[in-house]
Amino acid sequence: MTAPVQLSQRLRAIKLYKELHRLGRDYPDPQWFAKRLRGAYEKNASLTDPTAIEKQLALGEHVKKEVLTLISLKKFRHLRRSYYPDDPAR
Repeated sequence: MTAPVQLSQRLRAIKLYKELHRLGRDYPDPQWFAKRLRGAYEKNASLTDPTAIEKQLALGEHVKKEVLTLISLKKFRHLRRSYYPDDPAR
């Protein structure tokens, strides 16, 4: 493909990495998440096919949504335990 397409994919990948890295700070196990994130990016650093790169970017966006959901659930459970300490966990 042309260079501008690859450049825009590169910028999107960097932006996604930064977003995931910031989200990882609130993940239940931040060190584990950071290690897995870096490993995934290093594994895919050699990709050159634009469709394969797009596929990995889409997967990264999906992971971002899943992490946001997990963090929200963690916060909800913390608040529930704070306000209702005798409520049994379901």
